[in-house]
Amino acid sequence: MKTILVPVGSSKNAQSHLQYAVDFAKTFGAKLYVIQIYNVYTKAGTMIKVDHILERESMAFLESHIASIDTKGIEVIAKTFKGKLVDTIEKVCEALNVDLIILEPRTNSISDEVYLGKTSGKIVKRTQIPALIVPEGYVYKPIVKMLLAIKSAIIRKEGVLKPLQSIKDQFKSVLNILLVKTPYHNSGDFELNDELKSLITNTTKVESPTTFQAVLEHYKNHSPDLLCVVRRHRGFFSKLWEEDIILKKDFHSSNIPVLVLSGLK
Repeated sequence: MKTILVPVGSSKNAQSHLQYAVDFAKTFGAKLYVIQIYNVYTKAGTMIKVDHILERESMAFLESHIASIDTKGIEVIAKTFKGKLVDTIEKVCEALNVDLIILEPRTNSISDEVYLGKTSGKIVKRTQIPALIVPEGYVYKPIVKMLLAIKSAIIRKEGVLKPLQSIKDQFKSVLNILLVKTPYHNSGDFELNDELKSLITNTTKVESPTTFQAVLEHYKNHSPDLLCVVRRHRGFFSKLWEEDIILKKDFHSSNIPVLVLSGLK
């Protein structure tokens, strides 16, 4: 894991979040890009050119933001981009060869009842970039135990387990897997390939209507430092992603980081 991206918003948690990202990146010896994306909406009859003003203000904000935390000697690079959020994030990640995005649950100051806000929700839901969602105010600590929750262990894409492998190797973590038999279970869904099998310490098989519900029921038994789920078109967060927002009352494990992998198939 060599390159990590942190999109920055205006939340009160932004400083704490960036400090976590720095501490995480330092552990891996990774380069950290801190970015802000702005868009320009033209108003009829306006003659003022605002692009350069927004870019300048955005860069000044990022530089001040970075100066407010302890960078611990790692390379932290500030960049601003103009464009639509998801399209721009995807292009930036491809151009910079990003291995992981570290996200705040809420990049803007919104209701306390919300766990995953609209901006972060869009990034997690609408891209295929591995993302680490870090709870507000969460202080960096080694990841000793991880729980991977999936309903199918079939892997067809190359490299999708890389973030999981990197974290496990770096922290010498225990990785437990929760295999969830849903009403849509197919023969072979619980067959682990050699790559995944080599990562797993313990296996638990459960039956549940959804992977999401199984996690809510079983994750406390495992006491993980990190929950790992797989992004699917209609997957783990689909029940809650209809509006790109997830409420805390619906996602009770919001006190630990969540690693969202790209789809396995």
